[in-house]
Amino acid sequence: MSYEKIISYWTSSQIKTRADLEAILNGQIINFAYHSGKIENDNITYNDTRDIFERDTLSNYTGDLRTIFEIRNAKDAMNFVMEAFDQQRAFDEKFIKELHYELTKNTYDERRYSIGERPGEYKKHDYVTGREEVGALPEDVPEEIGELLNDLAETNLDSPKHILTAAAYFHAKFENIHPFADGNGRTGRLATNYFLMNHNHPPLIIHEEDRNDYYAALESWDTKQDLAPLKEFLTSQIEKTWQRQIQRMNRNNKGEI
Repeated sequence: MSYEKIISYWTSSQIKTRADLEAILNGQIINFAYHSGKIENDNITYNDTRDIFERDTLSNYTGDLRTIFEIRNAKDAMNFVMEAFDQQRAFDEKFIKELHYELTKNTYDERRYSIGERPGEYKKHDYVTGREEVGALPEDVPEEIGELLNDLAETNLDSPKHILTAAAYFHAKFENIHPFADGNGRTGRLATNYFLMNHNHPPLIIHEEDRNDYYAALESWDTKQDLAPLKEFLTSQIEKTWQRQIQRMNRNNKGEI
């Protein structure tokens, strides 16, 4: 499945409104929420995610409450992104903070809450983000996020590959900065997709079964500032995300049932 064919499929669809976006994403909305949540919470299941997205309820659920809140928040966050796309909202600090709030409201544990951490607000303390990284110092987060957004604004975005490179750069830097006390992965993944869609580029699912490759690609940036592994990984995930849609389109073009 070629990246170029997926780009052609997306751009030829002329997606300009929320209705256009919902039509082309279809079941991918649930898949994105499931895989993104599952990467960091193994208690999340596809069936539970589908039930909440489609019926806003669960049957015979016996898991923990935090998992329910995370799935419900994913639905709210998707609605937030759809509305933002419809309104052509800027990809700025306010958008990122509001997106984080939607994804993490009612999920901060008592310990984080007791030391002043809040959904939608930058972290006030240090947290380990990887084997060799602890993220930006809390007092440096606003400046570093501002610099990251300025870098994006000054980036050449005149082709799909340039847009994907910018998205990879944003995601690598965002996770490296680790601006929030919790929910950085989910926020970074959904924010990256909003950036892509805002620039007429298809979004992608980072599949939970590929999480080790995902973490390795992020670590290449953390340790060597090497963006190539993440760009390659995201390209492979785009191809995996849109494989069925392209195959279905090819069958329809050939007059197959």
